[in-house]
Order: sequence, then structure tokens, then C-alpha cells
Amino acid sequence: MDKLTNTADTGYESQALHKLLELIADIKVAMLTTMDKEGYLRSRPMMTQDTEFDGALWFFSAAHDGKAADLERDPRVNLAYAFTDKQRYVSVGGLAEIVHDEEKKRELWQEVYRAWFPQGLDDPQLSLLKVYVDKAEYWDAPSSRFVEIVGFTKAVLTGKKYIPEDTHETIVFDAKEAIERGEPDHAASSGASL
Repeated sequence: MDKLTNTADTGYESQALHKLLELIADIKVAMLTTMDKEGYLRSRPMMTQDTEFDGALWFFSAAHDGKAADLERDPRVNLAYAFTDKQRYVSVGGLAEIVHDEEKKRELWQEVYRAWFPQGLDDPQLSLLKVYVDKAEYWDAPSSRFVEIVGFTKAVLTGKKYIPEDTHETIVFDAKEAIERGEPDHAASSGASL
């Protein structure tokens, strides 16, 4: 994502947003999960839009489709990003809404979207989906395939379970939640007070 940059304040939240951007920068498509009217989880692919990042991720969406109805009932969503070549996986949780912002549509529009919205910017179904990021988790496996192969081979030879040497971290975007989770250093660096 060429234009995806962080415009948030400095401190912990800025560092967290920077890390999230770094992790998803070269992953164009996310799986968006919502809860349908029967209470089942439903996922569908969505293309993340290249724009300045202020704590929200943007997607084009139809104004009156299943996901719009899902969000009206329950705005909680999850976005799953995967870059299997680099063994990088990111899960982003937040709240979403359908937005009708003509200026933002013009800013993000690309002709390739006519495949879904044939009338372009004048398509009556064209809307934006805005996801306010609350929390993200990521798994970033070591870059050395040799280390993975040696670990896997050792597990096979010894009969012990293979446990990959990955990095799993949680990025919290709310200073209050960071304090509740026992991470006061993060909240203090954000300048937040409760």
C-alpha cells in the first residue's frame, strides 16, 4: 500500500499504528468477518484502500448488501490479513460502519472498481466501509526457513511436537485497555490519563 501512512499522534498509539501499517502494507486483501442475522460468523474478501491512516481502515462496499445489514445489527468486525510467503498473519478487531462520504469516495476511487460498481462514482450502491481499529494481533514467523526446517526435522526425529519459533504480539490501541491489561508503560508513553 503505497499511500498508507500514519497520521496519528506520537507515543504508544502512534508506534502501534506504525507497526500495524508495517505488517499489512503489502497485503492488499483482508477477510472481513461480521455476524449475520442468524448469529453465524460470515467472512468475505475486501480490498484495503490506500489512504492516510488515522486509526481507521477503509474499504469500498455496496450500500445495501448483507454486510451492511450485519453491521447495522452488530458493528463489531474482524479483519484477517495473511501473507503466507513471509509467514505473516494479522488479525484486526474493531467497529465498522457504512459511510457515504463523496469526497472520500473520489479520493479512493480507481477504475478497476467498475467491475463491482458499473456506474462508477455515480453508482447508487457505492459506499464506503470504515473500520475503527481497536486491537490487532499478529504472528510474524522467523525469516530464516533454515531455522524452521531444522526445528521441524528435530521434532520428527525426536517424536516431540513441532513448535514453530514465531512472534505473536497484541497491539492495543486504547491506553485505558493497556492499563487494564497490565501494560502501564504503553499507556504512560501515550500521554493518556484516566
